[in-house]
Amino acid sequence: MNGEDTGVIEVGGYELKVSHPGKMLWPELGIHKAMYLQKLIALAPYLLPYCKNRYLTTIRYPNGVGGQFFYQKNAPKPLPEFVSTATQDGVDYINLNSLPTLLWLGNLAALEFHPSFDYIGGDEPAEWVLDIDPSEQLVGRLMEAVSLIGEALESMGIQSVPKTSGATGIQIVIPIRRGYNFGQLRMLGEFLARFLTEKYPDLFTVERMIRERDDKIYIDYVQHAPGKSLAAPYTPRGREHAAVSTPLLWEEVRRGVDPKAFNLLTIERRLEQYGDLISTVAEQSLDDVLAFVNIK
Repeated sequence: MNGEDTGVIEVGGYELKVSHPGKMLWPELGIHKAMYLQKLIALAPYLLPYCKNRYLTTIRYPNGVGGQFFYQKNAPKPLPEFVSTATQDGVDYINLNSLPTLLWLGNLAALEFHPSFDYIGGDEPAEWVLDIDPSEQLVGRLMEAVSLIGEALESMGIQSVPKTSGATGIQIVIPIRRGYNFGQLRMLGEFLARFLTEKYPDLFTVERMIRERDDKIYIDYVQHAPGKSLAAPYTPRGREHAAVSTPLLWEEVRRGVDPKAFNLLTIERRLEQYGDLISTVAEQSLDDVLAFVNIK
């Protein structure tokens, strides 16, 4: 790559023009576009499996973090020949299934990648995800709450992996076998939320309305639905500290690890140490627990 205004990289047998490679995308950390593309290359083996064959929403920051941003669902035109799309409800979504596509999106200053919960052309959930996003008053108790959720899942015979959202929250990812539907997972999520609220009424609530929560933590199981999306594991985030949504060890949750520790400047070292923690958990059978709570 060379030149101040335009560069060219060759990837996957394609030449990709990079505009303004020196443009600062995270100015406070000194991360310019060329550096960002290098980080995406390192993240690709971990990020792409959670985006491939899903409907993709990106968040683009044309002038870098701190400037205006916008969500993009419809694929921009014209498209390079290597970019695949899939249409749903009149929207032509990008299928983020290759490194050239990822770098092309990076060149467009797409700093976040949010895949759908369902696969392209299907109606089954790809995994089960619980989203925990506390109010500012409860950020200090977030890891305590997440740990209790993990313990509850384990007591139900369900293995899970927590991950930082890259923003203020934590998501809990449960790899699942094929054959379940979103309705079953929603009812199971409600059962879990009510159980935790009854057991720890000072910490959890089932109230969806923010003003009714009394500064308690809500486990969002409702948004896990077809047509919805969430920040992918290993996606960067358009935040000042260049956070990366990062899977955690449960012991890290228990000791209250700082989510800001996981960013574009540190993620490669962590991946070398741990690899993809989500892939170490087998696809879970939910048959026994669904039968126990009488969900069909």
